[in-house]
Amino acid sequence: MSEFTHLIDLAAARLGGQAVACNDEFFAEKENLLKPEAAVWIEGKYTDRGKWMDGWETRRRRTPGHDWCIVKLGLPGVIHGFVVDTAFFTGNYPSHCWIDACGLAPGADAAAPDVVWHPVLPKSELGGDRKNPFTLTIAPNAPRRWTHVRLNIFPDGGVARLRVLGEVLPDWTRILAGGGDVDLAAAVNGGYVVDTSDRHYGEPRNMLMPYPAPNMGDGWETKRRRGPGHDWSVVRLGIDGVIRRIEIDTAHYKGNYPDTASLEAAVVPDDGRGVSADSATRAIAHWHAVLPATKLQADHRHVFEQELARDVAASHVRLNIHPDGGVSRFRVFGTPDRAARRAAVLRELNAMDDPEARARLADFCGAPAWIDAMNAARPFASAQALLDASEAAWARVDRAGWLEAFRHHPRIGERTAGRTQSESASESSAREQSGMEAAGAADRDAFVQTNREYEARFGHVFIVCASGKSAREMLEGLRTRMHNDPETELRTAADEQKTITRLRLERIL
Repeated sequence: MSEFTHLIDLAAARLGGQAVACNDEFFAEKENLLKPEAAVWIEGKYTDRGKWMDGWETRRRRTPGHDWCIVKLGLPGVIHGFVVDTAFFTGNYPSHCWIDACGLAPGADAAAPDVVWHPVLPKSELGGDRKNPFTLTIAPNAPRRWTHVRLNIFPDGGVARLRVLGEVLPDWTRILAGGGDVDLAAAVNGGYVVDTSDRHYGEPRNMLMPYPAPNMGDGWETKRRRGPGHDWSVVRLGIDGVIRRIEIDTAHYKGNYPDTASLEAAVVPDDGRGVSADSATRAIAHWHAVLPATKLQADHRHVFEQELARDVAASHVRLNIHPDGGVSRFRVFGTPDRAARRAAVLRELNAMDDPEARARLADFCGAPAWIDAMNAARPFASAQALLDASEAAWARVDRAGWLEAFRHHPRIGERTAGRTQSESASESSAREQSGMEAAGAADRDAFVQTNREYEARFGHVFIVCASGKSAREMLEGLRTRMHNDPETELRTAADEQKTITRLRLERIL
């Protein structure tokens, strides 16, 4: 799998991966599967159940069937391959394995009996005491975003490590909803290293990890350069954008930090293949200087903002270190490009498995008929297609659906809705009601009283598109609508819900 050296292990424990369930772990615990370090053998070490093994090992099966372990990916994404490592398992490794995957909403139970699993790796033969690599064929126009995998072993035995190699497909609807700059290069946001001059002592992908480097072994370090030139790494940003600030951290590198560093940027047209060992980056003709050659310090986090060229757009950046040395972490903060933002959101929505997609759509509108219609309309070819689909889906919602959608909104001036909201939906409600932050005590008290009167009269919560409205404007609207008859008010509230849904979709786009 040399062509995948730049891929991220989506299941890595250091990125939040967890072995959440298995049918058996008699000899060795399932958590060992996701350890970052290579498996080890300790001669003569035994437990009260048998030989200690650094992996997941089940008991000898005496009945039909097979064993399995469910892993929650630390970073959801598109899976390009697996490594099933049977290190030190010689007479006790499984003869075969196969792997399923699914995409679930946050908090869902992956071990529930109603979870629908999709086969991604067919039944494949394993060898003992070796790394068993498997490459998947991914349809370029139909990538799938997975949140969990299930490793099935036949019939029983031990596996030391499981690596799930893939492309991070972030939760862009959440990341972008907050506005502001993001780390365009972060691994958690889909950034990855496509090429490098040297990876002798440390992988350049380590620079993009979200946590602080614990030691010198968790960064990018090149060998000592004895000739002319300098070392470099090319990073494909997780999303195209305009660079505003960069950080180059030499933490733990003291006698081996680079003397100077510089940064260049380029915009390369998307080839539509997503993650790939894209040789096109090696032939980029026009790199634009972002940071000129600048002296670095040992064991220091360098932040550059005023020193950068202004308004440089990038899909790729090249970090140059002179002449060699080590960098622990590298951050590129910027403003996502408008077109790239839309493409990222659409790709995420289109790639989700049904359960996760339905949960995400509920953040925009809680009407079941709307969710059904939107899920069936995927994939969305463009931002306009998404908005048009929303209009068409809303036309299919009946009165019961309107009322259900209303239950997903908190009262004006409150935070808790009738239905449990996701974190993203709760943030949207709070943002839409931001006009209440300046409300005085009298207006807040008036809202509490008038909300009660409204609900007693109409039987549902007051729905208004609150974006951009002050507390006083919303209160006046509430009092005015109290004079409507129930039929008129229900339709007025439904129209407000339709507007809220569209504005929420437009905001993430």
